[in-house]
Amino acid sequence: MIARIKTLDDIDVSGKVVLLRIDINCPVDIKTKKMGDDTRIRRSLPTIKELSDKKARIVLLAHQADPMDYQNFTSLEEHGKILTEFLGREVKFIDDVVGPTARESIRNLQNGEILLLENIRIHTEETIIFEKQVKLSPKEQAQTILVKKLSPLADIYLCDAFACVHRSEPSLVGFPEVLPSGCGRLFEEELKVLTRVKENPERPCLFLLGGAKILDAFKMMEKVLENGSADSVLTGGLVGEIMLLASGYNLGKTTEDFIKEKHLNEFIPVAEKLLKKYPGKLTYPEDVAIVKGNRRVEMDKSSLPADGLIVDIGAKTVEKYNGLILKAGTIFMNGPAGIYEEDTSAYGTRTLWENAADSKAFSVIGGGDTIAAAKKFGVDKRISYICTAGGGLVRFLSGERLPVIQALKKKAS
Repeated sequence: MIARIKTLDDIDVSGKVVLLRIDINCPVDIKTKKMGDDTRIRRSLPTIKELSDKKARIVLLAHQADPMDYQNFTSLEEHGKILTEFLGREVKFIDDVVGPTARESIRNLQNGEILLLENIRIHTEETIIFEKQVKLSPKEQAQTILVKKLSPLADIYLCDAFACVHRSEPSLVGFPEVLPSGCGRLFEEELKVLTRVKENPERPCLFLLGGAKILDAFKMMEKVLENGSADSVLTGGLVGEIMLLASGYNLGKTTEDFIKEKHLNEFIPVAEKLLKKYPGKLTYPEDVAIVKGNRRVEMDKSSLPADGLIVDIGAKTVEKYNGLILKAGTIFMNGPAGIYEEDTSAYGTRTLWENAADSKAFSVIGGGDTIAAAKKFGVDKRISYICTAGGGLVRFLSGERLPVIQALKKKAS
C-alpha cells in the first residue's frame, strides 16, 4: 500500500477482468486531428504490460480532451494503434463504451488481452457540466449508467490516472464504491514523488513558479510557504509580474493592460499579503525583457515602466535564481519564466531549466507548458521526475482533499 491505497502488490489480478482508468489525453492538432506529445501514453505502458503479463483481462477506460472542450472529444482509435505499437501486443479498440457491443467484447476477453473502449467524454456523465452542475456524491455516481453497465462485468477497478486525481467523475470515483479497487504503477509513483516534495523534501526546497495560470501558482505558493514545504519561492512569467506590481513597480501600459484584460489584477492584493507575510521567502524578478522588432531588450526593475509587453525575465534575475538553484536540495518547477515558444523570449526559461536539470538537486516538473518547455530545450531526460499531472499536481501540493485519493483510501479501509 501507499498512503493507505492498495497497489498492484496487494491485488491478485490473474484471470480477472480489470477496469483500468488511464490518462492518455494528448495534445491534438485541431485541423489535422494528429496527436502531438505522447508522454502520457508512454507513461501508462508499465501498468498495462504488468497486468497483461499477469494474465488479467484488461478493459481500458480513457478520455481525450478537457471535459469542457467538447469540440475536441475525438475518438481513441488512434490511441489504440499507438498503444499496440508501444506495447508490442494487440490493443483491441471498439467505438463503444457501455452499449451491447462493448459489453459483449468485455465478456469475450481472454487472459492477457487488452480492450480499449471509446472516449468516455462522449458520455454526459464524464463532462464538466455534469460534474459541476449535477454534483453527485461518489455513492450516487455508482448509480450512473457508466458504472451500472460496466461494473457487473468486472472483478477489479484500478486507477492509473493521477493527472485526473482532482476530478469527481463516475469513471474515477464511482467504480471504487462497488468494486475492489486500487491504483496502478504510474499513480503509485506520482503519489510517492509528490508526497516526498510536499512532506519530506531535501533542503533547501525551491519552488519556481511562473506561467499564465496565476490561480494555480498562488494556491500552491501560499500553501507550501505556510506548511514549510518550500524554503523559497522564485517567480517568473505573469506570476513574477504580479509580484512586481504588488511591490509598487509600474510595468508599463502594454503589460498592465494585458493583465487587466485577463482579470489578473485581482491577485495583486493577494501578492501584497504574501510578500508581507513571508519576507525573504518570495523572490520576484530583478529585471525583465521586452522585444523591439526582432531584438530583445532587457531593463532593470528600477528603470520600469517598460515600453512594450514584458515577455521574459532578464539576465540579472537568471543569475540570482541560478545561484539559489545550485544550493538547492529539491527543485519543483511549474510554469515557464516567459514566452518560451519564441527565441527572443526563451532565454529565462531555457537557462533556468538547464541549470535545474544539471544541478545535484532532486528536480520535479509538472504541467503541460512546463513539460513542453523541458522537451523543447532538450532537458527532459535530465530532470529527476516529470509528473503527468497539471491541475491535480497543483491541488495535491496545495493540500486539497482530492476526490480520487479519497475514494481509493475509503475502499482500502
